[in-house]
Amino acid sequence: MWTTKEIPDQKGRTVIVTGGNTGIGYETALALYQAGANVIVACRDKEKAKNAISKMENQKGSGSLEAGILDLASLNSVRLFSERFIEQHEELHLLINNAGVASPPASKTTEGYELQFGVNFIGHFALTGYLYSLLQATHSSRIITLSSNGYQNSTIDFDNLKSEKDYNALREYRQSKLANLIFSIELNRRIKIKGQQVLSIAAQPGANNTELTRHLSNEEIAIGKERLGAFMEPWQGALSSLYAAVSKDAIGGNMYEPDDSGLRGYPILADMQENAMDETVAKKLWKVAQEITGIVFPV
Repeated sequence: MWTTKEIPDQKGRTVIVTGGNTGIGYETALALYQAGANVIVACRDKEKAKNAISKMENQKGSGSLEAGILDLASLNSVRLFSERFIEQHEELHLLINNAGVASPPASKTTEGYELQFGVNFIGHFALTGYLYSLLQATHSSRIITLSSNGYQNSTIDFDNLKSEKDYNALREYRQSKLANLIFSIELNRRIKIKGQQVLSIAAQPGANNTELTRHLSNEEIAIGKERLGAFMEPWQGALSSLYAAVSKDAIGGNMYEPDDSGLRGYPILADMQENAMDETVAKKLWKVAQEITGIVFPV
């Protein structure tokens, strides 16, 4: 049973956690700060980032905390955040692509893509691309990208990425999380081909009580709990991300998830489904993301 007690000393390590102000991101950032890391809490709202940092500081840690303003729905914001970070830091040991939006009313990113696909996947693809050279230059660096158990029932509809045909909130959420898993696997494959040392690892947190359900009605949440069973608290949901981020046993190209049906429990290696392993889809998705962002990596 792996818990935060197993996290090795993180002193001297620099970490970015997107969406680190709430839910699983908050617990991930807190645990790494308490283990000694310098953690950048990256989110859209500066006040929310500051409030989260104050809460973490009240719980004491041996690391340090910074606020970073990052709106993953805007590629310009992603670029500006990345440029600032590179100006201010010489190393990046962990990039944790945690932030996400789930089942919002139909809406789009600045670039016109369906919001969940744009924020959960495209924004993180761009962020990783902008920061990749720094990750590559940093010893023992890792990229952790969050997926969801819902990826299992999804496909990538390349003809509906801007909601050209129609919009289904849950379908689009699942698609974005499948895209994240495909991205994590494909990135690790490309890194290995280049002979580089960065690890790309996926994690999925299971069923948790977080703000991710804020767009759902009480009835929809109740139905979800009836179907999935009890929801975990965010500290436990964060364990899969933390394991992927710091465990010496975590391997690039894999995904880690809770041990009870991927919904509850403690981190184990996930048995990934075929829809996440299709290299033809992965190459097409990568090409689409490169065209959208204009970023080519790893090089």
